[in-house]
This record gives sequence, C-alpha cells and structure tokens, in this order.
Amino acid sequence: MKIIEKRKYSFLFSGFLIAVSIALISIWGLKLGIDFTGGVLTEIQFKQAVNRDQVGEVIKDLGLPSLLIQPAENNSFIIRYQVEGNKINPKLETILKKEYPEMEVLRTEFISSLISSELTRNAIYAVIVSIIGITWYVAWAFRKISYPINSWKYGMGAVLALIHDIIITLGFFAFLGHFYGIEVGIPFVAALLTIFGYSVNDTIVIFDRIRENLLRYGAGKDFEGTINKSIRESIARSVNTSLTVILVLLAIIFWGGETVKYFSLALLIGIFFGTYSSIFIATAFVAELWKRDQK
Repeated sequence: MKIIEKRKYSFLFSGFLIAVSIALISIWGLKLGIDFTGGVLTEIQFKQAVNRDQVGEVIKDLGLPSLLIQPAENNSFIIRYQVEGNKINPKLETILKKEYPEMEVLRTEFISSLISSELTRNAIYAVIVSIIGITWYVAWAFRKISYPINSWKYGMGAVLALIHDIIITLGFFAFLGHFYGIEVGIPFVAALLTIFGYSVNDTIVIFDRIRENLLRYGAGKDFEGTINKSIRESIARSVNTSLTVILVLLAIIFWGGETVKYFSLALLIGIFFGTYSSIFIATAFVAELWKRDQK
C-alpha cells in the first residue's frame, strides 16, 4: 500500500473539496445564530403535549426573523429569534399564554449586537492562537529529527491538515445553513476547536511513528518509504479510534436531542476529514516538501 506515491490523487480530491467549500462560503456564507448577531432566547414549558409545528403556528404572525424553535426536555421548547431588546418578547408570551394558559416561561436571555461582535472577535482570536500554538508545539516536539527535513515543516503539515478540515466543515455548514436553515453559534466554535485538538492529535500519532522510524533506521535516501512505512504501521490505530468516536457521535445526532445535534454533526464532519487529512494530506505534504528540497 503505497499511499505516499499516490498523493497527487489525495491532493486533487482535497483541492476539489476545498474549492467547493470556499465557493459555498463565499456565495452563501454561514447562517449566524443569535450568539453572533444578537437576539432573544426564551425557554417555555407546556403542561400538555405540544409539538414544534404547533408552537410555530401560534407565533407565525409575529414574523420573527431567524426564528428557531428547538424541543428540550420535559415538554419545553427553546425559541430563538434575532430581535434586540424586549419589545417583541412580551407579545410572544401573551400570544402563547392565550393559546396555552398553563404555559410557563422558564428563562429569557437577551444578547446585544455589541456582545455578539465581541464573541465573533474572540472566536477568531481563539482559532488564530490555536493554529500558532499547534505549529510551535509540533516544531518543538520534532526538533530532534530536523534531518532530512526541518522540524518546523512537520508543523506546516499539521496546520495544513487543520485548515483543510476546518474549511470543509465550514463548507458543509454553509450548505446546511442555506438549504436547511441551520445556524451556527458558540457551540459551533467549540466544535471547531475540538476538531483542532482531535485532528492534530491524529496527525501527531503518525508523525511520531515517522520520528521513531527515523531514529531507529535513519533517513537514508528513502524518506518517502519511511513515511509510507509509518502510515502502514499506524493507520489501523487511527481509523479504529476515529470509528469509535464517529459511532458515538452518530448516536448523539440521532438520539441526543436538538440542543447537541448540530454540535455533534460539526464534530462528525471534522473528525471524519481529520482522520483522512492526517493520513493522506499532512504526511503527503511533508513528503512533497522533502521531494522539492531534493530537487
């Protein structure tokens, strides 16, 4: 199984996915939730059995922008919409109480656009700091094998795989947001940072096997062969570990409820492509850099 020698196919496949994802993000963008745009979150509970469609039918005349109704526990619902201030919420409660007199408001939260801008800025900072920290750590961890390729180039390979995973995940959610109205909020940012950690961990496992083989056998003239050998020795572990996580995430998506459904979906997409990029992109990129150095 000569994965490294066939890397041009993985580069083409990943290039296609990234191009499509960037196009989707550029054309449609992400459908931002109230965490980023500002708005109101109200949690209500009913005594009788009520479904989401019935709640939506009662409040449809209010014309709430970016309305999202999520079922929660104990016959309750979380209603989100993008209106600042407390002008609309009393009307919402009045209409619902008129239809369902025993309805109870459990909580109401208001998020201003100023706070949302700060959250957006902090989310971007968190992603940038994570990328810089990962690059530095990988370069430091592999400082003892700076031959036949500089250790910081391993960090470049890990970061390239991370960017690959994040762009594809964003592309998926741009598609889902446009066609299915799925919004992204702070839990989505948490999912992206989790993907960072998982993806780089998977990449480090393979890189660490490369380090062991280089220290054990030396680089010689067949660095690509050393990389390929390292992938073969660690691919079963990477795939099996990711598969167990994916099975858990699938269970959460189907049976875990609305509140964690899309958080888990983001993790599922990121971890699936994170496993792929650790094997076929990060190591292939390091091999390509070495080949160019030889020339």
